[in-house]
Amino acid sequence: MFRRGEPVPFAFIAEAESFQSNVAPPPRTRPSTLRIAGRALGTVLVLAGLVAAALLGGPALDPHQRGSVGSQHEEAARTP
Repeated sequence: MFRRGEPVPFAFIAEAESFQSNVAPPPRTRPSTLRIAGRALGTVLVLAGLVAAALLGGPALDPHQRGSVGSQHEEAARTP
């Protein structure tokens, strides 16, 4: 590993840790009402999509479903 040739005084390191810039970041702007409404609408749409997928996909995952495609193929294979 590369080591520095000259030692670094401890006071310099201590000053570096306490250094604070005198440049302030720009103030944050408040989001507009339209932007807040758009974010809320997007959240509602995503949640509605997840709920709809769960409601529509639930019956397809039921193992005791009557008249499923698999049972129709089995019945067709049994009849001569």
